[in-house]
Amino acid sequence: MMKKSNDFIYGVNPVFEALEEGAMIDKILIKRSKSDEIINSIIARAKQLSIPLFFVPQEKLDRITRKNHQGCIALSSPIDFHSIEDVLPQIFEDGELPLIMILDSLTDVRNFGAISRTCLSAGFQTIIIPSKNFARVSPDAVKTSAGALLKIPICREENLSDVVSFLQQSGVQVIAATEKAQDNYYQVDFTRPTAIIMGSEDTGVSTELMRKAEQLVKIPMHNEFDSLNVSVAAGVLSFEAVKQRLTE
Repeated sequence: MMKKSNDFIYGVNPVFEALEEGAMIDKILIKRSKSDEIINSIIARAKQLSIPLFFVPQEKLDRITRKNHQGCIALSSPIDFHSIEDVLPQIFEDGELPLIMILDSLTDVRNFGAISRTCLSAGFQTIIIPSKNFARVSPDAVKTSAGALLKIPICREENLSDVVSFLQQSGVQVIAATEKAQDNYYQVDFTRPTAIIMGSEDTGVSTELMRKAEQLVKIPMHNEFDSLNVSVAAGVLSFEAVKQRLTE
């Protein structure tokens, strides 16, 4: 019998069974230095399914549950995940003009939910997130998104740099939002196939992704100020794309 709460599955056999049954899993936590045949099978299967693995101290597992977790807990996901290599060709086949959001290392569930809601409203076909260093895709995220996360495909990818290269090779321009940019956001031609990179709340878009983007853009500020909240900034850029595409 699968041992689970509303938000996680615990115990090595239940976690392995969940993987085999195709349960929607956000990530798997395994006690550091724990190794046996079934743990190795869990690790191998999780890698096949591109499910993030984290090797953590006993104390972290105990904070999730005091029940007999056997050094292994799988955190459930309320959504299924997709691959951009499958989603992008479908966008083109449907005759749509790609509009894609890439979120680089967001840590706040509320920002993720708010941006997802904006993306659905603005007609984005998908949101791309990294498999690690990202806010938990939890029921709280779905609630904050007003259900948008259940309606827009979420692509969870191991390497965002490789994703950017794939998009560019597929004819999608990639722009990155940063206060360090020279160009303003309305100088982007959003009538082209476009992906927008928004960065983390504290450090912004990574240096590697900024170097790969075709264009860096900023939101001009009336007063000297550090930056807008990332979900607000994402909304500004998203609806500039909507405006340009409606008036084309």
